[in-house]
Amino acid sequence: MTDTNATPSPALPADQPLRIVERDGVRYTLLGTAHVSAASVQAVEQAIGSGRFDAVAVELDPQRLQALTDPDAMARLDLVEVIRKGRVALFAANLALAAYQRRLAEQLGIEPGAELKRAVALAQENGLPVHLIDRDVGLTFRRASRQLGFFGKLKLVAGLGAGLFSSEDVGEEEIEKLKQGDMLESSFGEFASESPALYETIIGERDRYMATRLREEHDAGQRNVLAVVGAGHLAGLARYLETDTEAPGPLRSQLEAVPKKRNIPWITLAILAVVLAGIGVGFWKGGLDMGTHMLVIWALYTGGLAGLGALLAGSHPLSILTAIAVAPFKPFRLSIPTGAFAALVETRLRKPAYNDFLQLRDDAQTFKGWYRNRVTRIVLTFMLTNIGSMLGLWLTGFTVYGKLAG
Repeated sequence: MTDTNATPSPALPADQPLRIVERDGVRYTLLGTAHVSAASVQAVEQAIGSGRFDAVAVELDPQRLQALTDPDAMARLDLVEVIRKGRVALFAANLALAAYQRRLAEQLGIEPGAELKRAVALAQENGLPVHLIDRDVGLTFRRASRQLGFFGKLKLVAGLGAGLFSSEDVGEEEIEKLKQGDMLESSFGEFASESPALYETIIGERDRYMATRLREEHDAGQRNVLAVVGAGHLAGLARYLETDTEAPGPLRSQLEAVPKKRNIPWITLAILAVVLAGIGVGFWKGGLDMGTHMLVIWALYTGGLAGLGALLAGSHPLSILTAIAVAPFKPFRLSIPTGAFAALVETRLRKPAYNDFLQLRDDAQTFKGWYRNRVTRIVLTFMLTNIGSMLGLWLTGFTVYGKLAG
C-alpha cells in the first residue's frame, strides 16, 4: 500500500516530499531531498532524531559514501591497476562528477549530498543499521555506455569534458532541476534528457534497483525504515517498491549485469584490412620498394600521430617514445589501446604524489591543472595517445587506398 499524500507527523518534516509504502510487514518512509539544500539536511536530522525508525537507507553506494566521508580515499588508488583493467574512461567520468560537485559546493556553500552524509552519520550515532541502496556508479556508467552508439558515446564524452573544464557558475534553471532531480542526471547535462536509453539507465533502472535493495535488506527486527533519496526518485521508487513481484536477489543481479557485446571493432578491422591488403599489393605489384614505402607510411602515420598525442599531453619523453614504438603494432593487439602502454610508462616514470591526489578535484577544473597534476596528465596521456593512434590508422587507410586507386 502506498500513501502518496502522507500527512507528516510532528516528528517528520512538513516541507519535504514524502511517500509511505507498507509491504511485507515493513513501513517504508521515503524522504525526498534535494542534494544541494540545507533544508534537506535539517529534514534528515528531524526524521532520524524522532527515534521512530529501526533502520536508515540512503541513495549511496560504497564508492560514493567513501568519497563523501573519506576525501583521501583517492590517494590510495592504484593507477596501474586502473589502466590495466581498462577503467581509465570510468576514472575520467568520476573526475567530471567530482569537478561538477565542487563547482556546486563553491557556488551554493553546501556540499552536494550533504544530507546523505548526515543521514549515515546520525544513523551510526544512534546505533541504527545503514543500508546503501544505490547501484555502483561504475556499473551505471558501463550499462549506460552499452546503450549508446559510437556517436552517442562521443557526445557523452564531449559533455563530460565540457563539465570538467567549465568555470562558469551552474545556472539557476539547472540548480532548480537538481533540487527535484538526481546528481548523476545533472552531471550528464542535457544529454541525459535527450537520450531515452541513457535516461532510463541513470534514473529508471536505479529507481527499481533501490526498491529491490530495500526489499532485499528486509529484516524481522526492522519494521520502520527511513529511506533518504533524491526527490526525483521518489515516485518511481514508491511504485516499484509496491508493485514489483520478482524475487529481489535475481532481480538485483539482473540490474547489475553489464550486457556483453561482441566488442568487434568493425571499422578498425576494415581499415586495417585495406592497409594490410594495400601493403601486400604494393609488394606484389611494385616490388620491394613500393611495399617498403607503404610500411614506412604506416609506421610514420600511426607512430607519429600517437607520439604527437602523447607530446600534446605533456608526457615524459620515454612515454612519447613508447607511443611511437607501440602504435604500428595495432594489428597484433586489437583489444589493447596504444594509450594504455604510454600511460603505464608515464605512471612508472612520474608516479603521482600524495599531494596530486589531494589537489585532484581542484586541478581537474582548469586546463592548466590537468597538466600540472600528475594524475590527470596520465589520463591525458591515455586519451590523446589513443586519439593520435586512431587518426594515424585512418590517415594511413586513406593514403594506401589512394595509392592503389591511382
